[in-house]
Amino acid sequence: MEDDTVVLDLGIGNVANVRKVTGGTVSTDIGETGKIVLPGVGNFKGVMEALEPQRGALLDAVEEGRYVLGICLGMQLLFHASQEGEGKGLGIMEGEVKRFVGVRTPHIGWNRVRFEKDCPLFKGIPDGSHFYFVHSYHVSTDDENMVAGSTLYGEEDTGVRFPSVVWDGNVFGVQFHPEKSSVHGLRLLKNFRELRT
Repeated sequence: MEDDTVVLDLGIGNVANVRKVTGGTVSTDIGETGKIVLPGVGNFKGVMEALEPQRGALLDAVEEGRYVLGICLGMQLLFHASQEGEGKGLGIMEGEVKRFVGVRTPHIGWNRVRFEKDCPLFKGIPDGSHFYFVHSYHVSTDDENMVAGSTLYGEEDTGVRFPSVVWDGNVFGVQFHPEKSSVHGLRLLKNFRELRT
């Protein structure tokens, strides 16, 4: 297992499971080298407030080409804003986070991810594989180029299809919890750990 991954601990939620399957270290500081994982538990506004001291360093790390993976809420933090609460997101990716409309919330359980383009995280994972979701908000973006995978919640004619995997250069986000998604989730995290610049 790689040991250059930093799982950012914002003091909100349990990061032990993420650390267990990503390797590396849990830290309140992103450090100067290695990959960065933004785990996803909590409220958008509260987590952004906890992340604020690391905002500048994190944006610098992205500019320097360090790999970043946002998980669930961690993915949502990569965007500009959320309907979940006031406060700015990181703004690394274009779009905003909206509450599901017309379907029951939260969206909990296993659901398929349709691959929209080739992505390094998908190596060895079949298109249409199931991953485990727990969320009431989803990303909305006009930039289809960054959408690597999508998921339909509900029926084809009445449900909501939303980006469940986003990718822009060295930055990745997944709306599901790979650490809870059995063999395919573990493979996705392995693929992230093995990325090379």
